[in-house]
Amino acid sequence: MSTDPTASERVAIIGAGSIGAAWATVFATAGFRTNLQDTDRQRLDASRAAISERLAELAAHDLVSEAINAILPRIQFLSDLDAALAGAAYVQESIPEDVELKRRLFAELDRLAAPDAVLASSSSFLPASTFAGELPGRARCLVVHPGNPPYLLRVAELVPAPFTDTAVVERTAALLERAGMVPMRLGREIDGFVFNRLQGALLREAYCLVRDGVASVADIDRIVRDGLGLRWSVVGPFETVDLNTRGGIVEHARRMGPAYRRMGRERGQDDPWVDDLVARVAAERRALLPLEDWEQRVAWRDRALMALLRCRRDEPTLDELGS
Repeated sequence: MSTDPTASERVAIIGAGSIGAAWATVFATAGFRTNLQDTDRQRLDASRAAISERLAELAAHDLVSEAINAILPRIQFLSDLDAALAGAAYVQESIPEDVELKRRLFAELDRLAAPDAVLASSSSFLPASTFAGELPGRARCLVVHPGNPPYLLRVAELVPAPFTDTAVVERTAALLERAGMVPMRLGREIDGFVFNRLQGALLREAYCLVRDGVASVADIDRIVRDGLGLRWSVVGPFETVDLNTRGGIVEHARRMGPAYRRMGRERGQDDPWVDDLVARVAAERRALLPLEDWEQRVAWRDRALMALLRCRRDEPTLDELGS
């Protein structure tokens, strides 16, 4: 008998497109019994093939701890919604980003799922209040937005609506941690959440730079891939500027804040880094990294980047991987 605490837990993934199949991969590799449901039998068959291929690739890169033939049987591919929800303590909706479709599906989920089952949406932009606010069981509804694909990008945004029960958020975070995910709780609902607002800010500027003839699409991708993205894979944007300037966040804001404000104004956005905001960010950074440890952390960042560059040198090139 398995001693894995996830082995007796069942989750339901509703929608067998790319995100649904990816979520099924996450939960099955973590030991959960997983029901993947879609009314389209062809999509279910395609998801079965896609999951098998992804598991083979993960195994080839030593990113799963079990044989594929131990993982795949945990996934049931079902067309019936009632059957998919049976026994599920957690439901992850993964249908297209259409508020009316989500509203209708969540009404069904609220009616059919076990009364204590969590109802989560993979929505990329739509807050739960836009499609679950009128449900009798709205207190168990929230958004759990993954990075794509979640079996590689392990962060997931937990976005409760004003009506979501705090205990539901805690239960969801605990379950995601058991699935090997890193849950990030947002303080309130906001269109696009954090992941896509940050991504969108970069994309808006990238489109403008192409439009204005400043740089090509390929050049912008290279700058992000080999510069910003490489660095951000080790440290985030706040830690980046904290480590780039002796004196940390406060000194960076003093030196660079006016220039960033000018660039924002060029795009019609005037959000200055006022003193109170800089102080708040700096206080959080100093709680994470006292200034006396700054040089050690800079050296750590550089070693981490060296390790990544060594991996890039030793692995096939991006062009070879794409061929």
